[in-house]
This record gives sequence, structure tokens and C-alpha cells, in this order.
Amino acid sequence: MLTEQRKKELIELCQELLRQQSYSGEEGKVVKSISEAFQKMGFDDYFVDSYGNVIGHIKGNKPGKTILFDGHIDTVPVPDDSKWLHAPFGGELVDGKIYGRGASDMKGAVSAMIAAAAYFAEDSQRDFAGDIYVAGVVHEEIFEGIAARKISEAVQPDYVVIGEASELNLKRGQRGRAEIVVETFGKPAHSANPEKGINAVLKMSKLIDRIQGLDTPEQEVLGKGILVLTDIKSSPYPGASVVPDHCRATYDRRLLVGETPESVLAPIKALIAEMEKQDPEFKARASFAVGTERCYTGEIIEGERFFPGWLYDEQDELVQAALKGLREVGLNPEVTHYSFCTNGSHYAGEKGIKTIGFGPSRENLAHTIDEYIEVDQLCKGAAGYYAIIKSVLKKR
Repeated sequence: MLTEQRKKELIELCQELLRQQSYSGEEGKVVKSISEAFQKMGFDDYFVDSYGNVIGHIKGNKPGKTILFDGHIDTVPVPDDSKWLHAPFGGELVDGKIYGRGASDMKGAVSAMIAAAAYFAEDSQRDFAGDIYVAGVVHEEIFEGIAARKISEAVQPDYVVIGEASELNLKRGQRGRAEIVVETFGKPAHSANPEKGINAVLKMSKLIDRIQGLDTPEQEVLGKGILVLTDIKSSPYPGASVVPDHCRATYDRRLLVGETPESVLAPIKALIAEMEKQDPEFKARASFAVGTERCYTGEIIEGERFFPGWLYDEQDELVQAALKGLREVGLNPEVTHYSFCTNGSHYAGEKGIKTIGFGPSRENLAHTIDEYIEVDQLCKGAAGYYAIIKSVLKKR
């Protein structure tokens, strides 16, 4: 599948994408590069939606299933490029590695998806049943799954392949993620007369102690539904000579399959109700954080930070079809699950669309100084995507 010329083309595409800085909300330049790649590499059509997601399409010559390859094109920022030995937006190829912010997370995978779809269409002369879509997704680093809602609405896929780094292993699920906001409310007073006020921070400290004792659910494959305090802030801040009348704490909650917004908040709300009965001065509430960001298109993207978990059986038809294809091209993947949250929270968790994960490179390279992807991983990733298309769409 990958001739030397195609390897060269794939490497150059990866480098081109890495040279386009694309922090969340600033993905316009990389979208332009991907659009040009879709045109150059023979995609039938492509479009950019209102959020700025770019979606390329290849149509088989017979009707059939629709498979969508999902890869986000936004990256986390580079706080200090002086710490990098290789320019973070240089796309340098050195000793078999391509360096740059987003190389492993996940412009390498996006490049491999585009190449695999194009080469499969060329080799098969489109003699397959179905449709192939490749999506470059915006704002994933901030909102897992929110921008993907536009894509599933437009494409209506039967199958989704998430390209997050998996070291060429096959993923059949993930824990989800929620951001829980817990607030306590007090009464302001001068700190010289604290008895005249109600200190919201002291109330919060008692609530935190109680929350720490909550037991979270556990599932055999995905493990425990972690609940961890990630930040706390009082108001007014800074609180010079003032008893704080408001305190806000944020918890990261890792979600298991089947958990709902109501079931996740219920134990915390029960604690609050109990503490309010015991202490007339105790007032608190729990909710999910809501994020609002502006897309590079000018559109506002907004959503509650609740991203469901999902898991498919190892014998599921999509898992087995992908596994068969990967083995046929000489890969021997483990069937595991992601340890982090992905756009699969929308496709599988919210919409129930059959979803798997497969991607080149290692997840621990994401967000690092001198982030890179090995050329060998990049090429094997493209071969894997090609094999998944062939197996899932049953091209003989």
C-alpha cells in the first residue's frame, strides 16, 4: 500500500500540518492545508462547517455503510518555545522522527487518515460499497465531543474510528469525564469581626472532607470512577480584610458506562442536603461546569462539561472487523481501552454509534516539549487505517 513515493507524500503532509499553529480556536490555517490536501489527493468533495471542522468525503461506486475517521486538529499551546530543541512549528524530520506541537496529538494521525483514505480509493478505483469521511475536528482539547456533534449530524456515520494515539493498539472504549462545580455561600464581614459573617471557605472545607469520603462506582474493564479535587477559589479574591462569602471548588470525575448527569451529581447533592439540615448557616450547590469558547469562524461553541464513557465488547462486529484488517497487514494490536477522554464520548457515549480507537504514536508524548511522531509509527498508522477501511467496508 505504501510505496516510497507515498511514504514521502505522507511525511510531507504531516510536516505541512505541523507547520500551521492551531491552538484551540485558531485552527484556520491548518484547515486550509487540509482542504488543499483533500483536493490534491483526490477526495470527491469536502466542506467546512460553522464551527470550522473540515470534513473530506470519498464515495464508493456502490451504496453501503459510512465510516468516519475522526482526528482533532487543535493543539495545546507552547508556553515557552525556547525550551524546545526543535522548532515547535517547524515540522523537522530528524533521525526518523517528525517534531512539532501536535505531532502525536494528533496531526500525525490526521495525516495518516487522509493518506489512507486517498490511497484506498485510488487502489480500489472506488470499487467498494459505502462512503469514507475524514474529519479534522476543532476545539477537542477544550471540549471533547462538542464540535463532533456537528460532524455526526452532517455525516450520520455507521462507524467511527478515533485516531488518538494508541501505539497501534485497538481501543474499544474509554472512561468519560465530567467537571463538577461545588459552591458554598456565606455572608461577608470585616475580618476584624469574623463572627458577624459566615465564612464560605470554612463551610467548603467541611464539604470537601465529606466528599472525600464518597465511594465511586467501579467496572471490570474501565476501573474506578475517579473523583478528584482539582481547584478551589474564594470570593472576593484576593480577600484583604474580608470574610469570603463564596467559595467554588472544581472536581474532575472520570465516568463509567451508563452513568448519567443525574446519577453523578446525586451523591454530592445528598451530602449537601444532609449538611444543610444539620447546619442552618450551610448553603451549597453542585452542578456541571459550562464552557463557552469562540471558534475561528466566529461561531460560539458552548457545552456542559459532561462527556460520557463508552465500551464495546471485544467480540463486537466493528472491533473484530478492524482487528482482522490490522492483522492482515502485519500488525498485532492488543485490544484495550483509552485511559483518557476522546471525541468518542459523543459518537459512542451520546449517539450510540459503533466506535473504535486506533492511532500511531504513544499517548505520553502528547503535550510534551519536543513532541514528535516516529516515521515508522506514522506509516504503520496509515497502513492500519487502510486495512480498517478495507475490512470494515468488505472490499475483497
